[in-house]
Amino acid sequence: MRTMLVAVGIVLATALLLYIVLQVRQVLTWLVIGAFFAVALSPLVGWVQRRLLRGERRALATFLVFVVVFVVLGAVITAFAVPLVNEGTKVAGELPDQIRAAKAGRGPIGDLLQRTHVLDWVQHNQTKISSFASGLTAPAAGIVSGLATGIAGLVTVIVLAYLIVLEGPMLVDGTVALFSPATGERIRRVGNDCAKSVTGYISGNLLISVICGGLTYVVLLVLGVPFAGLIGLFVGIADLLPLVGATIGGAVAVLAGFVHSPTAGIVVLVFFVLYQQLENHLLQPLIFARTVKLNPLTVIVAILIAAELMGVLGALLAIPVASMIQVIVRDIWDHRRGRLKDEPTVGEEHRPALSPAEQAAGDGATDGSARVAGPVAGPTGSGMAAPGERLHDA
Repeated sequence: MRTMLVAVGIVLATALLLYIVLQVRQVLTWLVIGAFFAVALSPLVGWVQRRLLRGERRALATFLVFVVVFVVLGAVITAFAVPLVNEGTKVAGELPDQIRAAKAGRGPIGDLLQRTHVLDWVQHNQTKISSFASGLTAPAAGIVSGLATGIAGLVTVIVLAYLIVLEGPMLVDGTVALFSPATGERIRRVGNDCAKSVTGYISGNLLISVICGGLTYVVLLVLGVPFAGLIGLFVGIADLLPLVGATIGGAVAVLAGFVHSPTAGIVVLVFFVLYQQLENHLLQPLIFARTVKLNPLTVIVAILIAAELMGVLGALLAIPVASMIQVIVRDIWDHRRGRLKDEPTVGEEHRPALSPAEQAAGDGATDGSARVAGPVAGPTGSGMAAPGERLHDA
């Protein structure tokens, strides 16, 4: 009865835990993203604290790093916003004349409308168009709500990342102190390797984005496409998303190319088709294999599986998560494979292989050579050492 009650309790506790996770999955997502950026910024904060502030005032170092990050983001947003505002103002000023010309069938837009009979179709389907426009109220409200949620999430992620960076050393020290010194040192070492994996992923991803944005800028500049620098910057930022980033940025570049001329559009389209294959099958596996220490096949498989499970967020976190799993599994393997027994044993009952006098004599050996303390029982209890089990070193 006790066993049955324990089993039922475990099942209920697991179900309750899953229910709680599903209810707070949005908050957990923000927490994961905040921790991701915190791990990425922690080395920079540590460098500022050691080199500029002489090892003191981590709060000031964290504040300075986040101010620099906000300045860089503001500069990037300004680089996009200023040309868009200028072009939008210009288009808005010319819009009334363009509409009048289109209604009269003049200009490129009017000629296109005349040839496709769009104006006639609009006149005969005004009722349907009005009902369709009124039905867009609910989707528009959903878009506004999603935008508000995104802004709230962005602010939450920034606050979480700031607090994690600020309190990170204290949290790590408090967690490690709960374990024995040897276990705590092992946890600290594995955690440092995981943090290096995240930093390596970010540096590798930035390198790939710089390559993509730079090549796009060169191609657009050679073809004479306007705003080549702005489009190249957008492509580089979009390329931060694995697998699909270059496609998203490439769609904008191809559209700009076709607006400039059909020849430029075709050339840009061919360039991005070739570059997408080059990045997915050569650049990403090779660069991430060096920065994250992951096998190229593992990189591709991890991205595909994570993107299928969690969409864009999964594709973004797939490589660092796979690298962390690899670090943890390698540490477990290194500690379990061939781990020494506390005492050599023989037989199915695992009897001590050495008498106390022999053990004392063996402990006093100082010649530095390996000694065999009798046959070591493997998992089957036989006299032979199992594969991977090492003998005691002198």
